[in-house]
Amino acid sequence: MAINYICKHCRSFIGRIEGSNVTEQQLGFQFLTPEERGDIIAYDSSGDVTVRIACDYCNEAINSNPDLMLVDSPLQ
Repeated sequence: MAINYICKHCRSFIGRIEGSNVTEQQLGFQFLTPEERGDIIAYDSSGDVTVRIACDYCNEAINSNPDLMLVDSPLQ
């Protein structure tokens, strides 16, 4: 099983955690609401997990320009 982190805005690869002994509790997923889980986490048939979060570049751009959040794909 692998956990892949992808930017939800620019779709760039952020990082990957490999290993079958990593739990959702270690990753903090239990703190997410069911809606947040559905928006952020995707599971595939091979058991891999994709987590869509904002990369540092996109996060900084959105913090500097909050109006970007009004656009569907602000940084593509």
